[in-house]
Amino acid sequence: MSYTLLSSPLQGFTDYKFRNAFNKLFGGIDTFYAPYIKLNGTLDIKKSYQLDLLPENNTEINLIPQIMTNNANEFLFVAKFVQQLGYKELNWNLGCPYPMVTKRGLGSGLICDTPKINEILHKVHQESDITVSMKMRLGYETPEEILDVFPILDTYPIKNIAIHARIGKQLYKGGVNLDAFEKCLDKTKHKIYYNGDITSVAGFKKMQERFPSIDHWMIGRGLIADPFLPKMIKNNTENYPKNKLELLQEFHQILLEQYQASLSGDQHLLLKMASIWEYFSMLFSNPQKTFKKIKKAKSFKNYQQAVVEIFATENDFMYRKG
Repeated sequence: MSYTLLSSPLQGFTDYKFRNAFNKLFGGIDTFYAPYIKLNGTLDIKKSYQLDLLPENNTEINLIPQIMTNNANEFLFVAKFVQQLGYKELNWNLGCPYPMVTKRGLGSGLICDTPKINEILHKVHQESDITVSMKMRLGYETPEEILDVFPILDTYPIKNIAIHARIGKQLYKGGVNLDAFEKCLDKTKHKIYYNGDITSVAGFKKMQERFPSIDHWMIGRGLIADPFLPKMIKNNTENYPKNKLELLQEFHQILLEQYQASLSGDQHLLLKMASIWEYFSMLFSNPQKTFKKIKKAKSFKNYQQAVVEIFATENDFMYRKG
């Protein structure tokens, strides 16, 4: 059975700089989802969102924009904006689990409000011809919440529903609830995509065996922790390429230079790179020591030196191991 690999949108990580560098060096992702657009009560789209979606910044990839809102007028405003850029689909985020979002009735905090979901979808489908897809969790409080939403969604021509198999309250703690996800498969007429804890080739194969009807698989944090993973899944191998470290170094350097050009001041840059290394470090032989070295770097000069030492140490380790 053929399948499609998707990059789940991760706010603060998977912007166009990351996507383009990833696609160039690693590949394996068929479609990327852009991090959500959020309007904060004003019909004005921030410059950063605009840059992220500009076609000239996404020439080599297939990209789908995303919105997070609980307001139909905001949805329509963003739909018009992305259509003007040439996009035909807008993904609606009902999956974000963070309290600052959910407490405002957004992201996974909106899943329990079926009347609001119906109101927004009704107006959007009446007043726009944008294709709507969904990114959801199983619920916020309980994994049964999504089951109450399906009858509403089934009355609209939703393209697909990508389900992260956790509830919002979990954030990213604990395991995915595969039993609850399985219950969703025969509760809606819409096409279901799977999302959640795809972190290895072996793990992906087990998911395929359990859910043979799923042919779209969304990789989120696993993509940042291991950018080799999608291509390894596609090639059905658990072996990393021989030039693993060289590719990682090049990826890091591209990101560093681009973020250095766009962020103001070394401290913002160091925070940005540290957030990435929190995941990157998992690819090294001693993740805790690797990340600790990054966190200890309080200046750009010290950061650069730490990175040189990290790659040199890992190269020595791989040489001795080999």
